[in-house]
Amino acid sequence: MTERPIILVGYVPPALALLREFQPDGSIVLVEEPDIVRKRDVRAAAADSPLVGELVEWEYQLPGTADEFANARPDLASAAAVIPLVEYATSFAARLAERLGIPGASSGAAALLRDKPLLRRATRAAGIANPVCREVDSPGAVREFMAEHHGPVILKPTNRQAAVGIRVLHEPGEVDEAWAVCVVHDEGIFVPDRPMPLRMLVETYVHGHEYSVEMLVRDGEPLFANVTDKMLFPGPYPVERGHVVPAAIGPDLRALLAERTTDVLRATGFGTGVVHCEWIVRDDTPFLVECAGRLPGDGIAELLERAYGFSLGRAYFALMRGDDVPALPTEAARTAVVCFNDAVPGTITAITDLDQIRALPGVVSSSKGVSVGDTVRELHSSWDRLALVMTCAPTAHEAVLLAEKAIGQLQIDTVRSAT
Repeated sequence: MTERPIILVGYVPPALALLREFQPDGSIVLVEEPDIVRKRDVRAAAADSPLVGELVEWEYQLPGTADEFANARPDLASAAAVIPLVEYATSFAARLAERLGIPGASSGAAALLRDKPLLRRATRAAGIANPVCREVDSPGAVREFMAEHHGPVILKPTNRQAAVGIRVLHEPGEVDEAWAVCVVHDEGIFVPDRPMPLRMLVETYVHGHEYSVEMLVRDGEPLFANVTDKMLFPGPYPVERGHVVPAAIGPDLRALLAERTTDVLRATGFGTGVVHCEWIVRDDTPFLVECAGRLPGDGIAELLERAYGFSLGRAYFALMRGDDVPALPTEAARTAVVCFNDAVPGTITAITDLDQIRALPGVVSSSKGVSVGDTVRELHSSWDRLALVMTCAPTAHEAVLLAEKAIGQLQIDTVRSAT
């Protein structure tokens, strides 16, 4: 192991592959929950990666465990950086960075970003537009909120990821069935087996177009900013169907979204790191959806690198180590798009050969997370998506057309089980 290792919190296979480009062998200490290590066979994956000098099994998602870790592992006090790779790692990473005296988001900011009601209160007080919201503990409380606020509402958990447990409700008659579905948060192999506290939120639904802002931030000041356009699957579950980097919008809206994201940084006291901040724009006003203090998922990090022509990972790791960050681009040279697909629920009987998809014009990447014989569930969250296609082109219009054509040819056939 190198003199100053980097602590990665959360197992994300593509991240280890990315780090091979600039991190020396043995330089990574990988921290993961024991249940996840077992369920995802992380120990074997770590053994296969020359980068990983040590795998530490630690229940980092529990309160106080960053301080426990700092006290139990004084040998890691010289770590150069602590980097969260998953949403549930952000609070631990921020607190551990504070304990080690190295750059991080700040534990206060991380706590706000992980708790949607607290984030709404803090940012609303700073003048940032938010939906009206209330914590609820029963279907009756949801109906009471709907009686007070006309129009659709969104029911969601306060502290989950990947659109788990989120649903749009239009009528009070939908509440009982929606509650029964939304309080079941099945993330399978990606979370520990122990239960997570159940806290639910209902808020007014904001009609508008969705965007996200990705920023690299040092001491609360943005070094790089991008606006991503979002596409959603139709239906009551607001699951993202695709992303366009950068969004094909005018400079005024781009500047406004970046400004509002900077306002979120200041309202939460965010220090150093990366943020992925989601917005809905209605009548030229951005309403805050949520903000994550980590690298964006859904392939957006790769889209940024392909569109802007720089190594986001290299810049981010330099930032977190406290090193000088190379000059960062302000304009994208091209547009990169990712599209996801789903299928009719049932058992998978056939999947298009991905080599056929990769041979299509403009396709730069494709992958699938299922195989013949797997079961397809109804699309309720991002975990239920099945495959993706990524394209690049000179313009957003071209890149989206290419992605739509490619994902349309990625066929997944299913058959429903006999009942």
